[in-house]
Amino acid sequence: MRFSMNSVFLGLLAVAWFFGNNTRGGGQTTSSYSGEPHGVTGNGKLKFKAIYTTSHLPQEAQAVIKGAHGGFAVDTRPGRGEIYFALKGAGIVQISSDFKTTRMLPTSPEMKNTNLHNANIMLAKDGTPFLLFPGNEANEVFTTTLDGKMVHELKTPPAGTEMGHPQVNDYFMGRGNFIPTDVEQLDGLMYITTGYSQLDFVLTAKIVSTSPFKAVWNDLAFGGRGTGAGQFGTGHGITIPPGTTRIDVADRLNSEIDRFNRGGQYLSTLKMPLGSLPCDIYYLDNYAVVGSLDGADRSKGAPIYILDNDKLVSTLMPKEDLGLQNFTHVHNAVMKRMNNKLYVIAQAWNPGDFAIFEQVTE
Repeated sequence: MRFSMNSVFLGLLAVAWFFGNNTRGGGQTTSSYSGEPHGVTGNGKLKFKAIYTTSHLPQEAQAVIKGAHGGFAVDTRPGRGEIYFALKGAGIVQISSDFKTTRMLPTSPEMKNTNLHNANIMLAKDGTPFLLFPGNEANEVFTTTLDGKMVHELKTPPAGTEMGHPQVNDYFMGRGNFIPTDVEQLDGLMYITTGYSQLDFVLTAKIVSTSPFKAVWNDLAFGGRGTGAGQFGTGHGITIPPGTTRIDVADRLNSEIDRFNRGGQYLSTLKMPLGSLPCDIYYLDNYAVVGSLDGADRSKGAPIYILDNDKLVSTLMPKEDLGLQNFTHVHNAVMKRMNNKLYVIAQAWNPGDFAIFEQVTE
């Protein structure tokens, strides 16, 4: 009799545990690799909850998400809003503008089987959109159409190419590795960070045609590894704030954002919290979002910072506050506005993971 009563009690306890743990996330989609998202994170009017995680992605993406080491491109054109990123072993993923659906795009083997360290969208003069992917393992920058068709490969500068700086010229003369970590486009020039190499300069390439797509190396390079103004510890991400010609480089090692004009002249530095190791910065109106590899307390996981006119106003802690255990490091984060709410899309690294966060407005 005692055995029977204990069995019933244990059974009821197990049921209660199951339903308690599966309702605290509010019916949200949950990741196959992380703890359930629950609660909110952030400060003031910029608090967020998780609405989608890895299980929202196609099966091919879920299978390789632990190796995620890239970033997102947001189509900001009116009436669009899709988001693109790539995963080694799966290919290019497209997220619908309302976040509700995701799909894999046909991806060439050269891109599918290598790491694409970030992603960006550029528009040709005639408005034709292209995706740009820095291949840090393949040592080249790939360009595709929005349906994933590869149209160009920018490879390592041949020895003897005039790159616009004697140190860069010597580096490639000595067969140094071209390791792109991010790429932006401004007025027909690609700006490419190379912080995973000893070079650590921003290099440029001129887009000479988009039909067919063709780009050649250009004689402008700036930055370089060092501790002086406009030098990098690790030049990781590169961003051109919308409506400007300013070039912002996330200097990961030095926990700062270094700013330059289009000619590579140093302008100023935006300091981030000490030890945060910012990977990139993304702008939306007066806001900016910064994904960081580390926080002040590494046991709590990495922060996602939100700035308002360069002032820190909210800190999202996906691991500590939401239970997303794989968000030990944040490699990239972008922001969207939809239906009067802000959304943050983020990717973790080592281990990789994925989540979309929605602003809590009630």
